[in-house]
Amino acid sequence: MASEEQKAVVLAAVKKGSDAWIAAFNSGSGAGCAAQYEADAVMKATPFGTFTGTEEIKGFWEKLIGDGFSDVEYINPKIEVVDSSSAALSAGWKMNKAGGVIHKELWVVQADGSAKLRIDNFEATG
Repeated sequence: MASEEQKAVVLAAVKKGSDAWIAAFNSGSGAGCAAQYEADAVMKATPFGTFTGTEEIKGFWEKLIGDGFSDVEYINPKIEVVDSSSAALSAGWKMNKAGGVIHKELWVVQADGSAKLRIDNFEATG
């Protein structure tokens, strides 16, 4: 089990990574979004499909942004520390043209202290 100090480090890294992802999306940068994922990350975006690796993930976000989606906001995010190097985030989300649920973002702390997404499982519901 992670110590309180380890949990605090994981939480801080995840919040920073999540904030960077949101900022990248809201500034129109699909590449910036993809930079928040591990190289072999898996993103399940219901009903759009499953995307593996940063190139496929980048393509998804670039297309979505190109289609005019913007202004993402997380609703009531919850972060649960899994162990000394990872945490899972869940939340509702909304943006200008859609909304939905983040079932699980698994953020993993990297060797440099940053956190990156290993698993991203979300759903657009409206």
